[in-house]
Amino acid sequence: MTWSEMQPLLEQACWDTLYMVGWSTLIAVVGGLPLGVLLVLTDRGGLLQNLAANKVIGQIVNIARSLPFIILMVALMGFTRSITGTTIGVEAAIVPLAVGAIPFFARLVETAVREVDHGLVEAVQSMGGNTWTIVRKVLVPESLPSLISSTTTTVVALIGYSAMAGTVGAGGLGDIAIRYGYQRFETQLMWITVAILAVVISLIQFAGDYAARSLHRRGAHSGPAPKLRLLKAAS
Repeated sequence: MTWSEMQPLLEQACWDTLYMVGWSTLIAVVGGLPLGVLLVLTDRGGLLQNLAANKVIGQIVNIARSLPFIILMVALMGFTRSITGTTIGVEAAIVPLAVGAIPFFARLVETAVREVDHGLVEAVQSMGGNTWTIVRKVLVPESLPSLISSTTTTVVALIGYSAMAGTVGAGGLGDIAIRYGYQRFETQLMWITVAILAVVISLIQFAGDYAARSLHRRGAHSGPAPKLRLLKAAS
């Protein structure tokens, strides 16, 4: 296969992969962020301590995370068809990608939020701040560098999942690698797709690390006292 034949295939596959990963990442963040925060709030000593609810949510998250992605795709075929009207293609792949990423991202959010200095939480409580104020002005902003890193990790994982989804007709670079590179013995095309995936992942990881470091340095320079003054002024 010549480059002129490979180029349009690779361009469409790249756009399909970015489309799948972009939408599934957005859904994962929207669904996983509140779920991860809720795991912290309902845990022992949390602002909304409810151990029964915490264990139920935690078990659901653990079970969802334990399923291999290829099995998750098969298990969700009926659900996927009810939403998209099909079980193949880019739009259909977004459903299992998002469902698989939400619990993954939720656990990363939980870890990030637990790292927030509890002294800041107690300070806002002493100012009369309620749970929503603490979440909005302390937990999420203070854990933002870690949340950026968690989002980067999720995006990288989703790129790998999207390549796996290509083996069952989801489209994207994985589909090209399997359908042309493997099944038609176009080894050159397969290695080109591998190289593209490696470059894309490297760029995303670099951008995510840079953003996280920038936010961390900015937070370290501000110190706790200015933060508390800003919180008091905003409350």
